[in-house]
Amino acid sequence: MLLLVRHGRTAANAAGLLQGRMDLDLDDEGRRQAALIGASCTPDVVISSPLRRAVQTAEAFGLPVEIDDRFLELDYGEFDGRPLGEISKETWAAWRGDPDFLPPGGESLRMLQQRVEAGLTDLAARHGERTVAMVSHVSPIKAGVAWALGVGPETSWRAHVAQASISRVRLSPGAVPVLASFNETSHLD
Repeated sequence: MLLLVRHGRTAANAAGLLQGRMDLDLDDEGRRQAALIGASCTPDVVISSPLRRAVQTAEAFGLPVEIDDRFLELDYGEFDGRPLGEISKETWAAWRGDPDFLPPGGESLRMLQQRVEAGLTDLAARHGERTVAMVSHVSPIKAGVAWALGVGPETSWRAHVAQASISRVRLSPGAVPVLASFNETSHLD
């Protein structure tokens, strides 16, 4: 089983900013969320994006954390750290309508999809029937769900991934991945 875990909250999340590659710590609420995630699952292996908010969430499992750059958040380029409201309607429309749209200095959803799919295919091959927690960010989680469903990055804008949520993908040797659950948050209650 592959657990796609979104990191806990940061101050930038609370402020409604695009974080992208900003390397921020969890805030108090994020640390609480991470502890609840860690108590809700028992993976065999923990993989994390190298960004602190993901690593701090991954550490809540109490296991060694393997860092994998393929699970970094989408590079928002010049949009990093900006409030969503500062992005023009025209830019949002272009971004939402084209998986090859590149934010200035950033990466496209298609580029992200390719690197995440490569990482997940590798995890599935290396860890087979073990339970793997992959702690990452909203866009890589959406890419992981798209991978499990066999669809492309154009689905990214059609899904909401909550902070500190868990989505589960069933992995079986020689079989296609299967989305078993999406955006679980009951562990946060």
